[in-house]
Amino acid sequence: MKNKTLVLGASENPERYSNKAILKLLSKGYEVVAIGKKAGKVKNVEIQTQPVKTDDIDTVTLYLNPLHQQPYYDYIRSLKPRRIIFNPGAENEELESLAAQDGIDILEACTLVMLGTGQY
Repeated sequence: MKNKTLVLGASENPERYSNKAILKLLSKGYEVVAIGKKAGKVKNVEIQTQPVKTDDIDTVTLYLNPLHQQPYYDYIRSLKPRRIIFNPGAENEELESLAAQDGIDILEACTLVMLGTGQY
């Protein structure tokens, strides 16, 4: 398995980019942890509705607007990920600043594009 990724803002809806990202991450051999507003499942990945204790998160990829990110600030920081990807619409100067203070790499990018171009 490749580095573990947390998809925050996960959805069972196949039209949602978070859903497409989970599928693409799985197809590329990444382990995925998913947290969303509603419980569900994407392939073999259970979507949790509350933060889950997990180790070795390399990347957090965000599909939440900044207002919905606020309750997760401490959780994200406690995971000590190597990087956070702020997908389009998820850009958040406040969280980016906090993460930078923790030495977490910040990317304002699209996870799907990164996976498709081999930049992930």
